[in-house]
Amino acid sequence: MRDKLSALLRKTAPKGTEIGLNVPEDEKFGHYSTNVVFSLAKKSGRPPMDVARELAEKVKLAGFLKRLEVAPPGFINFWLEERAFQDELREILKKKNSYGRGKRKKDKIQVEFVSANPTGPLTLANGRGGFLGDVLSNTLEWNGFQVEREYYVNDTGNQIITLGKSAAAALGLIPAEESFYKGDYVRRWASVNAAFVRRNKEKFLKIGQKAAAEFMRNIKTTLTKKAGIKFNRFTSEEKQIHKKGLTKKAMEIFRKKGLVYKKEGAEWLKTTTFGDDKDRVVITSDGFPTYFLADAGHYLETKSRGFSRKINILGPDHFGYVARIQAVAKLVGLAESTIIITQLVRMLDKGERLKMSKRKGTFITFNELINEVPPDVARFFFLTIAPETHLDFDLDLAKEKSQKNPVYYAQYAYVRALSILKKAKISAAKADLRLLSSREDISLLRMLAAFPEIIEDAASDYGVQRLTRYARELARIFHDFYEKERIIGVPKNLAAARLALVKATVQVFENLFKILGISAPQKM
Repeated sequence: MRDKLSALLRKTAPKGTEIGLNVPEDEKFGHYSTNVVFSLAKKSGRPPMDVARELAEKVKLAGFLKRLEVAPPGFINFWLEERAFQDELREILKKKNSYGRGKRKKDKIQVEFVSANPTGPLTLANGRGGFLGDVLSNTLEWNGFQVEREYYVNDTGNQIITLGKSAAAALGLIPAEESFYKGDYVRRWASVNAAFVRRNKEKFLKIGQKAAAEFMRNIKTTLTKKAGIKFNRFTSEEKQIHKKGLTKKAMEIFRKKGLVYKKEGAEWLKTTTFGDDKDRVVITSDGFPTYFLADAGHYLETKSRGFSRKINILGPDHFGYVARIQAVAKLVGLAESTIIITQLVRMLDKGERLKMSKRKGTFITFNELINEVPPDVARFFFLTIAPETHLDFDLDLAKEKSQKNPVYYAQYAYVRALSILKKAKISAAKADLRLLSSREDISLLRMLAAFPEIIEDAASDYGVQRLTRYARELARIFHDFYEKERIIGVPKNLAAARLALVKATVQVFENLFKILGISAPQKM
């Protein structure tokens, strides 16, 4: 419906005008509202209210528009005919599990997420990025994009050497250092693999790679089997970047472009030319490629496989990496690159924040959380707010098995709607949808009709928190409908129309839950 209204406005506004429509929180300001007038007024030098009135007069009340009004300081608010929502209900019942899906697009998008170093268990922030990447990928696919879900495994380099040293130190073979990993998981692994560690006590990379391989297997199990997070590809830095010569190929490209220079015995890349705050070392003074050069090889590999866009979801310790990674994307010729930084997750237990430190090993792992809280709940909670905002995870609320828990609140609305369909003794096949005219009917119709727009917006700005917000709001409106409107005990034709409305509600919930990756329980 938003597309129809946008098309109508484009016919009346000056050519090339971008039409933005939003949904007011209060229906007294319309079903849709636009502030396009302000940009038009700025260009013409006229008062916004004058421009708004002129534009409003040109907009013909099409079949789906009931009325419109101009509101200070220059908004135009639109109310749709009830028939428009009733027609959308027919679309839901017709398209079923494809309702809200976008047309197939040629764009290939790679979404890289989690990509935690295999030096230990996943943190809560890793889990947050995991659910975000999974649901964002689902959302993009629902909108018609071809999506690859990638986990980039940093299985070589200094952090793997440090892991090997940490294992040796855990057995007392070398003195411990502040930079070593000190968690119980390191001590447990070193104890089980003591003979191997002692046999290779000075081959720290070899020790670290063996430990990292086991930790990576555990990470995969936690993400894919326990949390239900899907990946198409696990890319090894060592095997698929270094051994395939992609770092050397990246250097060849940079040298040909005249972007490499020598300083202090090292080779530097002119990343400042592409928006970075300083140039970066790509080859150290002792001849080794840096992590930055490996990233360049990785982005080059992504481009070589035909991806036009890459979305990289990084943890809170990567704020300083954004400019350099964007520079790399430009240098290798990737058409579009987006970095999403997820903020920290703070665990609340009985209202108190738990203090955590990964380096010291005093933290709740993502695996521990998934063992304690159902994956549906963890997933929903992690996605309730925008990733750039700190998340306080309320452990008590997450364990609450009642409608206080927002996940169960949404799932219970679905179960309620499903139970109505199971108990119904009439058919909704030939229902007269014009009978759906009460305040509760229209509110539910309007919310169902918003589903495609919510999905489209989430795919556009990557704000998948819109989906959990929509789930809660749809549940609230359906619960209200359930309490105030009747299906049994009303005229048969009205009962059939309301049954069709409930059937559409079930369908939208199922589509939404599929995108969110949560279950659609048959009973609760």
